[in-house]
Amino acid sequence: MSKRDLKKYLSELNKTQLEEQIIELYEKFSAVKIYYDFVFNPKEETLLQECKIKISNEYFPPRTSRNKARKPKMRRSVAQKYIKHFILLGVDPFIIGDVLLYSIEIAQTFSADRVVKQELFYKSMFNSFEQAVIFMIANGILNEFKPRIIAINDETMRQNWYNKQEFDAIIERFEY
Repeated sequence: MSKRDLKKYLSELNKTQLEEQIIELYEKFSAVKIYYDFVFNPKEETLLQECKIKISNEYFPPRTSRNKARKPKMRRSVAQKYIKHFILLGVDPFIIGDVLLYSIEIAQTFSADRVVKQELFYKSMFNSFEQAVIFMIANGILNEFKPRIIAINDETMRQNWYNKQEFDAIIERFEY
């Protein structure tokens, strides 16, 4: 069904029928419930804190009940899932930008103390960096995040990441 057909169908329904359909969607599909829960009670700060905790736990997992350290999973997908979810909900772009950069910053904090040998880790962080800059340019918020972006680039240089020139190339593109 096209959007035009849907509009035509909805225009033929009365208010009660529309309400019934929306309530049915709300009860039947969890994505609709999550969306309406967010629209009517947008606890963006709570969502942001929960997200940051989950991301940091990927690199610095909490200790088990026996006080044993668990192995870090370092999954970029955890942050990506939250970012996608936030975009779908229509969360403020500044919050999304914060999460985009936070996921890289926490990974850099991790790699500052431990040697990461997986080349995929560095490629993944570069992809996140590129995605963050593109998102910020598209939403007109790049200038607000410029100091953090530059700090991330500087940290890749300080830690001597093998792909540090790729990070630097992105910085050079928007500095001129």
